[in-house]
Amino acid sequence: MNYYELLFTTITTEDYQQDLLINALGDIGFDTFEEVDFGFKAYIPADDFDEILLHEVLHPYQEMFTFSYEITLIPQKNWNEVWESNFEPISIGDQVFVRATFHEPRPEFKYEIVIDPKMAFGTGHHQTTAMMLQLMLENEYAGKKVLDMGCGTGILAIMAAKLGANSIIAIDYDAVCYESTIENSLLNGIDNIDAICGSKEVIPNEQYDIILANINRNILIDQMLSYSKVLKPDGELYLSGFYETPDLDIITDEARKYGLKYITHKNDKDWVAAKFIK
Repeated sequence: MNYYELLFTTITTEDYQQDLLINALGDIGFDTFEEVDFGFKAYIPADDFDEILLHEVLHPYQEMFTFSYEITLIPQKNWNEVWESNFEPISIGDQVFVRATFHEPRPEFKYEIVIDPKMAFGTGHHQTTAMMLQLMLENEYAGKKVLDMGCGTGILAIMAAKLGANSIIAIDYDAVCYESTIENSLLNGIDNIDAICGSKEVIPNEQYDIILANINRNILIDQMLSYSKVLKPDGELYLSGFYETPDLDIITDEARKYGLKYITHKNDKDWVAAKFIK
């Protein structure tokens, strides 16, 4: 699969303006973002790229502030080189160390997650993934049955396994993410993650103690009923991939329709990770 890379450069120092662009791009299929000096890069599968739609989505913001972008086609064969040249290990507090296979281990951390940085989203670098990991560390997973929706690299499913989850279903519609989750599970010595390629229609008809979903606002809203149907009473739902304003209120209102009560959330540069209970 080929990808398009869009390099956005701006003359503003306001973070929220960059976040507005990222949110708009996420709504039209861009699935990976990388911050760079004076802007950011956005990636989308070549088959999903619609330049006319891109112009329509960005036009309102061009009237609000100044920015420019360049479009580059990245062939599949070069993608891993792109990731490896930019991938740096990260830590979540003093408990979790996320690294690639070409980084040295850090045994002083309680949990280590090894992610082979291919094109699948979810290396822990984006605020949403990091905040989901933080929330997971604050809650109990031992013996639980977990569903990870939009699993990307499998990083959250792997974290759930390391925290003692009994079994994990990891689902993503992207075949690359599905394969990446399987590969990364093996890299981490995890054998209780069952990866499935698809969307809400492939969720096994079982009951889960915990559901993790780091996707985007529109997909979360579309899938909220499906989450409620398979979440046990008193089960926990963790959501991310959206903004505090106005998305959190919209997400909370939608969750309430299906008996899902807002508990708390974390915030980083207006990105949010929130906890709900059924």
